[in-house]
Amino acid sequence: MTEELPDQSRNGTANRTSAPSAPITVVAQYLKDFSFENPGAAAIGDGATPVPAQNPHGRVDVDVRARSISDSSYEVSLIMRAEAAREGQTVFVAEIDYAGVFMLSGVPQDAVEPVLLIECARILFPFARAIISQATQDGGYAPLLVNPIDFAQLYRSQRMRQSQTASA
Repeated sequence: MTEELPDQSRNGTANRTSAPSAPITVVAQYLKDFSFENPGAAAIGDGATPVPAQNPHGRVDVDVRARSISDSSYEVSLIMRAEAAREGQTVFVAEIDYAGVFMLSGVPQDAVEPVLLIECARILFPFARAIISQATQDGGYAPLLVNPIDFAQLYRSQRMRQSQTASA
């Protein structure tokens, strides 16, 4: 779909021109896979654990994958795994694979991979973050608010590891 924009000609009359298409078009977004395990649920309301000790400590692992669907369409998956523990015991594990289908237009071939793994991941992140937050809250914990992710740095780190592995 192109949008018509008015353009002023030299004689002051408006001409209609086509707007340039966006380089990234979101075709669809969807929850591809999701899991929430809550082995620590019984301890949430046991009354024996003091309130400050109730906040679990954990980590979040992130991965981004992309695959070609057609010449200009790609599926990008943002995979996040959040695990929290308290006193050495797993409290919860949340795993999400949130994906989107993106069409790229006018993107040079050498820029396709970074656009998919950085820019498309940025588009998907707030939605995956909200699902993780809601699931942890529904599991009986404070909502887990995943900090913003620097997908450009993540991309550079992945490329560096791949080049080191290839040279080894």
